[in-house]
Amino acid sequence: MLGAVIPAADSRAAGKLVAALLTCDLPRYREAHKAFVKALVQKGYDQSNVEVITQTPNPDLISWSNSVRKFNAIGADVIVTYGTSATLTALREAQDIPVVYADVYGPVETGVARNMSSSGRNSTGVSSKVPLVTLIKTATELKPIKTLGIISANREEGALVQLKEARKIAAQSGIVLVETNVGSMGALDGALATLYATRVDCVYVTECTAGSRSFEKIVHRCNELKIPVISQMPGAAHKGAVVSLEADPVEQGQLAAEYVARILSGKKASQLPVVTPRRVDLIVNLKAARLLDLNVPFPVLSAATRVLK
Repeated sequence: MLGAVIPAADSRAAGKLVAALLTCDLPRYREAHKAFVKALVQKGYDQSNVEVITQTPNPDLISWSNSVRKFNAIGADVIVTYGTSATLTALREAQDIPVVYADVYGPVETGVARNMSSSGRNSTGVSSKVPLVTLIKTATELKPIKTLGIISANREEGALVQLKEARKIAAQSGIVLVETNVGSMGALDGALATLYATRVDCVYVTECTAGSRSFEKIVHRCNELKIPVISQMPGAAHKGAVVSLEADPVEQGQLAAEYVARILSGKKASQLPVVTPRRVDLIVNLKAARLLDLNVPFPVLSAATRVLK
């Protein structure tokens, strides 16, 4: 729901109006948005000169579109989006309002940006893409992986990019993929049953909505069968993934705030290049590894930027 809805005329009198759209109510988006608001204040944009409103609609095209149309109607100066699907919707629906996005996995691959130097449209933002090959390579050092199960959603652009990357890596590494399409929460149990029946060596969870919302359930079920879970989703390691490679949500919000501040001061969004994540953590969860009877070799511990004990 909208955090605060005010008529466009009133918002102009008070200062600038920034409207934020979260793909759905996921912790990483809430964390990024909290950091965004804090960073915006530090740059001189507080309640005295800017109004920040938010919507967290259901994760579907109609709900996202309705939210952006409300932002159009109230005369937002900038629209901030979190996640690929919300961003693509804003780019279609926003009229002449600049869009600044965060946590978009592969802006070029998903069609959000023409290239990393310029979006080619009235938008810019922050990529959350991190090298999947590093994640899979690290997992194989913990346990030989001949068959990799993937939980993804074919209609979610960011998850689809990750799936395509996994296919390339698997082809180069001789790994057999077992793909599941989890387009809804109800499809998750069937997907897990497929992976278990195939006896996969490891499960990779993409950033798909169902995987994000049910991550702990996935880990719990996999632990019962001694199957390690890996992911690139922020917070995955703390929720039980044995290895994760995570872009920092706080940094995502801070970088988005930097761009919004520059746009509010007169800069054109199309003139700002897409930013790549600077803070990326390779996290090894020793507790999860012990539950799976996995030995973590010293080179893996040395390569990790964080170790959870």
